[in-house]
Amino acid sequence: MKQHAPATLRNREPIAAVLARELPASGTVLEVAAGTGEHALFFAQTFPALAWQPTDPSPEALASIAAYRKDYAGHNLAAPLRLDASAPDSWPVAAAEAMVCINMVHISPWEATLGLFAGAERVLAESRGPLILYGPFIEAEVETAPSNRDFDASLKARNPLWGLREAEALDALASRHGMARSARHAMPANNIMLVYRAV
Repeated sequence: MKQHAPATLRNREPIAAVLARELPASGTVLEVAAGTGEHALFFAQTFPALAWQPTDPSPEALASIAAYRKDYAGHNLAAPLRLDASAPDSWPVAAAEAMVCINMVHISPWEATLGLFAGAERVLAESRGPLILYGPFIEAEVETAPSNRDFDASLKARNPLWGLREAEALDALASRHGMARSARHAMPANNIMLVYRAV
């Protein structure tokens, strides 16, 4: 039942280092598109003062997250919930102190990203916490690495609705939901982390 994503072992510590700078000291972190659940388990262990709420739209992913959670001795990793980012009006979480979304924006239709920011506006309204994204993005002022161009082509070959998104498009989307980019963190393997907060 447990699924395994090899990239998780490579990127979880660099991601955690950034999260340590951006996450609040306490409260609930809503992870959208938690996938296998390996990140959720690692971050729950790394940040014991935070309540980690993993979500995903896939039944297989939810089963994998639950399997990892079963072996976790801590008490701050919540049971996974089904959440479809593209349907923000039906999210099962009403409020959180932060949101994290890893490797979803490029492996989903643009509607999922539209829903992600719409949901973040509502879920983070009271806390004014961060929306933190991780993945490969296209930036106007940064030359796109050949590996990312190849990855973009392979994604679009699998599904024409997928593909690397422009960071500037995300900035514009954030603005429509009362947020602005507060940080950009360069990450290994030509990935970046973008942080958005209410303005």
